[in-house]
Amino acid sequence: MTKNETILKSEHFGEAEVPAFGYELIRTVLLPELLGKEQASILYWSGRKIARLYPMEKEEDLVVFFQKAGWGELKLTDQGKNKMVFELNSPLVASRIKDHPGSVLFTLEAGFLAEQIQTIRGYMAETYSDIHTGHNKKVVFNVKWDNRDAVETVDTL
Repeated sequence: MTKNETILKSEHFGEAEVPAFGYELIRTVLLPELLGKEQASILYWSGRKIARLYPMEKEEDLVVFFQKAGWGELKLTDQGKNKMVFELNSPLVASRIKDHPGSVLFTLEAGFLAEQIQTIRGYMAETYSDIHTGHNKKVVFNVKWDNRDAVETVDTL
């Protein structure tokens, strides 16, 4: 069992499920009230923090994490030498986009992806999200990094 499987297993709460209504109350009512105009940036950096708490060993682990976190179905759709493109969709994602046009945020997920890819690839990374509001409601995450900007590691004795 990998470290991530152990971490995710320790977060398993049996067959307990949380209604989407409760999750959405927190996500779309409480957080905007508490965070105000800084919501997008706070959620982005919070996503990066969550990624540091749950480090992935490979990109394929991201799909499992997104499912377990209830964030939706994540799919890698394009990859280049310094970029990756992911799509996120699910009935809940589509509902959030439909119910909150112009104000829905996926910066928590974007920050999470940026930090994970930065750790896995070893280069400073950032993620931009593009919310598709048409017939096929989804979020497209563009993760980009600069191959000349390696992450410095600190050796501990």
